[in-house]
Amino acid sequence: MPKDKKRPLKDRLRLPVGESVDLASYDTSATPGGPDGKAAGLAATAALGPRLADLQERLYAASTAGDRRRLLLVLQGMDTSGKGGTVKHVIGHFNPSGCRIRAFKAPTEEEREHPFLWRVTKALPQAGEIGIFDRSHYEDVLIARVRELVPRAEIEDRYGEIAGFEKGLADSGVTLVKVFLHISYEEQRKRLLERLDNPEKHWKFNPGDIEERALWPAYQDAYELALERCATDRAPWYLVPADRKWYRNWAISTLLLEHLAELDPQYPKGDFDVAESRRRLLES
Repeated sequence: MPKDKKRPLKDRLRLPVGESVDLASYDTSATPGGPDGKAAGLAATAALGPRLADLQERLYAASTAGDRRRLLLVLQGMDTSGKGGTVKHVIGHFNPSGCRIRAFKAPTEEEREHPFLWRVTKALPQAGEIGIFDRSHYEDVLIARVRELVPRAEIEDRYGEIAGFEKGLADSGVTLVKVFLHISYEEQRKRLLERLDNPEKHWKFNPGDIEERALWPAYQDAYELALERCATDRAPWYLVPADRKWYRNWAISTLLLEHLAELDPQYPKGDFDVAESRRRLLES
């Protein structure tokens, strides 16, 4: 195997910390470090399932002995980039009872009465759990910036608030895996047309999606700022090319595997006499 193939995917996809981001310089159809083609990619993703499930069980088991660690996958990207598809195809590797999934939509009236991080804090995974955010607190510096929903000065303050919030999460045992699903303008048009052409997918289409496409350049600028200002060594951003769905699923599955393997959670030892318990059970 070529030496470069052995390089961890998280090192390949991690955006540089403290540097400006130019999304146009990243190929949305690329497959860095990936299998050779769709068929191989599907097979490789399926093969990751048992290892992911084992690590999840170990993480949950460790929490029963006081291990406070957990993992939070944050999914951000333009409409149709695959946030929901990732939840369906990647999180399916895990036991749902150990996952906490939240899709963030427009804030409710109650949520608007609180600071923007309030609703996010309520949705965080507990010890031993894997959390998945379909959209997240980053909407408050993305659509809020593009649509000018709050004063620009407040937007600027939010970058610092997010960085402080994520530092606190890392300090408390949360492993953050923040993924930007990078899709092209042309691929988004194709996926929106597929929704229009299939009556069974009309529920996924909103005429407002066309209006949002008109703001594509503004959204790219907003993402570049968020990816630059809210990336730290403990909470970096990973850019996943998302035009190829099979690669997206393989890449995120692999990122999760690498982070969970790095945590290396262990089954806790029993605090009871195994031999004695076995003897009593046999005699019962």
